[in-house]
Amino acid sequence: MKFLDCTMRDGGYYNCWDFSRDLILNYIEAVEAAGVDIVELGLRTLKSKGFQGPCAFTTDDFIRSLDIPAGLDVGVMVNGIELIGDFPQQEVLQHLFPVPADQSPVGLVRIACHVHEFTEALPAVGWLKERGYQVGFNLMQVADRTQQEVKGLAREAAKYPLDVLYFADSMGSMNPDQVTQLIHWFRSEWNGEMGIHTHDNLGLALSNTLRALDEGVTWVDSTVTGMGRGPGNARTEELAIEISERGRKPSNMVPLMALLRKHFKPMQVHYGWGTNPYYYLAGKYGIHPTYIQEMLSDSRFDDEDVLAVIEHLRLKGGKKFSLNTLDAARHFFRGEPKGQWSPFEHFTGRDVLLLGTGPGVARHRQALERYISDQKPLVLALNTQNAIDAELIDLRVACHPLRLLADCGAHTQLPQPLITPYSMLPEDVQRLLADKEVLDFGINVQAGLFEFGDTHCTAPSSLVVAYALAVATSGNAKQVLMAGFDGFAADDPRNIEMEKLLVAYGDAEGAAPIKAVTPTRYNINVASVYAL
Repeated sequence: MKFLDCTMRDGGYYNCWDFSRDLILNYIEAVEAAGVDIVELGLRTLKSKGFQGPCAFTTDDFIRSLDIPAGLDVGVMVNGIELIGDFPQQEVLQHLFPVPADQSPVGLVRIACHVHEFTEALPAVGWLKERGYQVGFNLMQVADRTQQEVKGLAREAAKYPLDVLYFADSMGSMNPDQVTQLIHWFRSEWNGEMGIHTHDNLGLALSNTLRALDEGVTWVDSTVTGMGRGPGNARTEELAIEISERGRKPSNMVPLMALLRKHFKPMQVHYGWGTNPYYYLAGKYGIHPTYIQEMLSDSRFDDEDVLAVIEHLRLKGGKKFSLNTLDAARHFFRGEPKGQWSPFEHFTGRDVLLLGTGPGVARHRQALERYISDQKPLVLALNTQNAIDAELIDLRVACHPLRLLADCGAHTQLPQPLITPYSMLPEDVQRLLADKEVLDFGINVQAGLFEFGDTHCTAPSSLVVAYALAVATSGNAKQVLMAGFDGFAADDPRNIEMEKLLVAYGDAEGAAPIKAVTPTRYNINVASVYAL
């Protein structure tokens, strides 16, 4: 059996493969003591995008600079897409591996590829074997393949002198019985060594790995604390104990526990890998974990945003990660905008006080309430904003389907009519709002654009503030006074997004004048509610 740790490679997706030398040396010592046979110290690639640390390239010179114990083998991983691109495969391999294995500290080369890349990448096996390297292929995203497809892949692999054929539970969607079934399918056409790489979306990474061992798989992967994209992988500290208890060589866990305490637990707190309900849902629905990882690291995504995107990807498909897909999934309205209510009667010629959710509303409540009582603006509150006297609020506005779903109980209790794109909402949300006075105003989401119509609008995002500004402007409001739009730190993505939105609004034909009347970090005109 081969016990492989790939922390430096899989964990590098969090820190751009920029692990400190002190950490790497401590890591090598710790995993060797824990019984690991092979360390995959990183990727080997010719691609470079922005800054990436040494474990993104894992050159022979870099490996030689480390103190590798004699009993610990070293591996690197190549992404199969690099072997089937614009340049001849052997030319790429010659650049990646300029010397034979007996002159290199690398003993194992693993090639990771998707099913559609597999046949074209396989000839690399012969080239690498001729130069003395052990070679493994990691097949990704095979969990949902049919029996015939899996057998076909195994037959193709059998044509080459592979040392080990791995399959990866890329979406973390498999359970132990599915692992068993997949192994049996492979085994019908493949008699060589097999390996498994598991992800922990469903909390089953260790169970799936142990089931694979029971079924005769002889190569297993893990990472320290499970560090890896999204929910992470089987945890080395747990797998080492299980393997030791199966009668293999005894492991010394003390250095590994010290490594966790000194280096990896602080990193885990900082980067936040590990499973949670979002990763669980991603695994359940076969959604690429990077979608969840990106959303959880982006403060623009509230809980309802994450859940709504997961639902969108469940229906539309999310096996392959794309930032464009993620951005589109965040905007929930499709097709032609439609509505049945015009804001003109309520808004025309009036000052509109737009109440945001920032602390400025509560802090300046008395002044805002005096202004409302004296000057009688039309008061429009976002969602269920309740920091001022509810009797002073004329209308509420909401457009986020998941926020509406969460807030339906509150909205049915609040006395104000609710402006929302009712005709465009999911049927379950419509049913929950059936007893609410709803003003149906449609929305179309189009990047960088505001347009104002009689019964619908176009806005650059589905943020409720964009929708509210469009409603007021479509109704020919005199001006919009904004309270409770405090803003965030300058480098916060939410602040950046809001600034872009306000610029787009200011550039739009027919936009009403806007100004903040409570303190704000946004770059807009400011007046004082006390002066008003």
